[in-house]
Amino acid sequence: MTEIRIDRNLCNGCGQCIEACPFGAIRLDSEDRAEILDNCTFCCSCVDACPQNAIEIEADPVVKTVNLEDYSGIWVFAEHKDGQLRQVVYELLGEARKLAEDHHIPRVTAFLVGSDAKTFAPLLIGYGADRVLSVPLIAEHDGNEEAVCAAAAPIISKYHPEIILIGATAFGRSCAPRLASRLKTGLTADCTALAIDKESGLLRQTRPAFGGNLMATIICPNHRPQMATVRPHVFKPAAFDGKRQGEVLTEEISPLQHLAVRLLKTIKNPEGAINISDAEIIVTAGKGMGGAKNIPLVEELAALLGGAVGSTRPLVDAGIMPYNKQIGQTGKTVGPKIYLACGVSGAIQHLAGMSSAETIIAINNDPDAPIFSIAHYGIVADAPDTVRELIALLK
Repeated sequence: MTEIRIDRNLCNGCGQCIEACPFGAIRLDSEDRAEILDNCTFCCSCVDACPQNAIEIEADPVVKTVNLEDYSGIWVFAEHKDGQLRQVVYELLGEARKLAEDHHIPRVTAFLVGSDAKTFAPLLIGYGADRVLSVPLIAEHDGNEEAVCAAAAPIISKYHPEIILIGATAFGRSCAPRLASRLKTGLTADCTALAIDKESGLLRQTRPAFGGNLMATIICPNHRPQMATVRPHVFKPAAFDGKRQGEVLTEEISPLQHLAVRLLKTIKNPEGAINISDAEIIVTAGKGMGGAKNIPLVEELAALLGGAVGSTRPLVDAGIMPYNKQIGQTGKTVGPKIYLACGVSGAIQHLAGMSSAETIIAINNDPDAPIFSIAHYGIVADAPDTVRELIALLK
C-alpha cells in the first residue's frame, strides 16, 4: 500500500507543504508539525515543496506484467435474472462475434455463473457464442455479487481469456470491479465503443469522460484479461442462428465460505411496472415540465402509450423523481423505439443515455435547445400544455 510519511524531527512547521497541496490534505497539528489528512491523493506536490526534505512517499511496488501470449479468446458474462438472460448479453455476443471474426480471435465464450448451462446454451450459441461455460451456485448465492465473483475468478484464471465483456447493468457494474481486483487487471467502465487495434492487437475501449464533453479511449497493455463494461443498447444483437453449433462445459467449484455479504431479500418492481431499460416507449420529464405538479401528466401520457416514465437528473436531484427513472450518463442507458422528451433541454450527459432511440420526439419552448439537434421530430411549445393536448387526443 502507498504511504506518505512526515519526519517530525525535520519538519519545522513552515507551512510550504500546506500551500503546495491542491487538495487541502495537510494541516499543522498542536505541535506545529505537518500532518497528512485522509483526503490525500498522493500527488507528491508536498514532497517537492518541503524545503527540509521532511516528507517522503513509499509507493506500491510495480505489479509484474503477465505473459500476454498465454491469453486468448473473448468472454461475455451472461447475466441472467428470473430465468431469463439480460438483453445486453445478446448485444455483447454480437459485438464479440464481430471482433473475433475481424481479428481472427479463436473463440467467443459465454460465461454463466449460478445457472445450469443447458438452460441457456441454445440461445447463447445461436446468438454468437462458440462455447458456453457455466459455474453452478447454490440457490442462496444466486444474485449475490460477492459469491458470483468468488466463483468466477478462479475459473477465469484457469482459462486465461484475453478479453472479458460485461453488461453495465446494476449487477454488472458491481461485479466487474470486484473481478478486476481479484484478477489484478484493469477495467474500463461504461464503454460505448470497442475496437481492436490492428497493429498492437489491444482492445481499444471508448467511454465518455469529463461529464460527457469528450470521449476517452483506454487500453490495458500490460495485464490480462482486458476488461470492459458496456452500456446496454449500445450495440445491436446479431440475428439468431438456430443452426450454430457450440461446446457446452460445466466447471464445479468448492463450496464458497466466509462471504461477507448475504442476500436477504429481493424486492421486485410492482406488478405491471415497466423497467425503462426494457421499454419500447419512454416518456421523459425534464425541468421544462414545471416541477412535481405536472409529473402526473407525464405518467398519464406514458400509460396511454403503453410506455414507461423517464426522468432527467435535475428532477432526481430535486427529489421529484426516483433515481431508477434517471436516464443519462449517471443513470440508465435506453434504446426504445419511441423516446418522447417533454421539457428536456438535452444536456450532453442526458443525450449519452438515450441517443440510440429509434425515433426521438422533443417538446421544448426553446427552439435552440440541444435536444432538437438529435430529435427526429420537434415541437417548439410549452411542454405541459402540449402533453395535455396529446393526452386529450389519445383519449
